[in-house]
Formats: sequence, C-alpha cells, structure tokens
Amino acid sequence: MPVLCRPAVAVPEHIVTLDETLDLARRMYRDHPQLPLALRLIENTGVRKRHIIRPIEETLRHPGFETRNSIYAEEAKSRVPAVVHRALGNAGLDAGDIDLIIYVSCTGFTMPSMTAWMINSLGFRPDTRQLPIAQLGCAAGAAAINRAHDFCAAQPAANALIVACEFCSLCYQPTDDSLGDILCDGLFADAVGAAVVRGKAVRAYGWNATQHT
Repeated sequence: MPVLCRPAVAVPEHIVTLDETLDLARRMYRDHPQLPLALRLIENTGVRKRHIIRPIEETLRHPGFETRNSIYAEEAKSRVPAVVHRALGNAGLDAGDIDLIIYVSCTGFTMPSMTAWMINSLGFRPDTRQLPIAQLGCAAGAAAINRAHDFCAAQPAANALIVACEFCSLCYQPTDDSLGDILCDGLFADAVGAAVVRGKAVRAYGWNATQHT
C-alpha cells in the first residue's frame, strides 16, 4: 500500500510575534468598531509567532499584484529546492525516482506551473507527470495526499512528490478590514513543505520506509 514518508518543512527568517501582531492591529484599525473582538480572536488562536518572507514593514505596503506575484515566484524558486531535497532524502529517493509532482498553492501564480520549473531545474525526469493544484486553500494538502495515494495505489512501483508553498503574507490587502480579514492577517503566515508518497514500503540497503511515516 502507498506510504507517506516523513515531510520536510521550512519557514522564512522574518518573524512577527503575537504582541507585535496585536500592536499592529491596534494601530491600523484603531477606529474599527469590532477591534476589541478581533484582538480577542487573534489572541485566542494560540499562534505565538509567525514567519514571513519579507520584513513586516515591506509586507504592509502593497506594490500591486504584478509585483507581489513576481515576489512569489522569486521566493518560491529560492526556497522550494532545499525542502524538496530534504523530502527526497527522507524517502530514500532521488529526483529521478519521482513519477508525479503535485504542487499546491493558492497565494501565487506562475505560468508554466512551478512543477515545470522543478522538472527543468531540479533533476526530475522529463516525463515526470505534473499536477498543479490551486484555489483549495487549507484543504489543498489533504487533497494532494489523496491524489498521490490514488496515483501510487494504481501504480505500486511509482513515487509521488507533494510540494506545498504558501506565502500568505503576499495576500495582505490594506483596504480589507472586515472582521474575518483582520483575523486572517493575525493568523496566517508563510512556509514551504514537501513529502513523498511511495507506492509501497521498501526495505533495501538498511532503509525501511515505515520508519519515515
């Protein structure tokens, strides 16, 4: 049966603490009628710090969609490779062993997809199948695992790589001030994660896939 191997995760270097988030909300939405409720909701999320790809001062400026999307592509290409290599190592595989790449993201857009860039840049085979998944939000990771499971269940000798790249800080909109938007500004952050689904557990050269699940 398909085996989900140990994932690899990386977070950016810029940090926003809970106290900083609350102070920002008080300053930016000081006249908002639901500010007290928003502050309570943010404080009760349990999120004590968040990691973002750019300093908070830069994040709060909105240079336009085109610029932000260019930042997304630049940062994704900079941060995805290391996470992918760690995920492959966790699975005991090389890039050439991967038969399907599933890339999930709803916070940026590239054409061709990042799957094509990874195939051309990171040593994957030219015939590696590609499945970009967008617009599923928080459900995208689960959907990706399901699709990888189905692919590997149908082809037990195959391996699938899942990559999730979300830079939620790039979606900040200064003019969005509903309660839900303020809560999202204080909850979501940025990260890259990757994991391999193998078609079956393999015991070879002292490596046991079940040790990495």
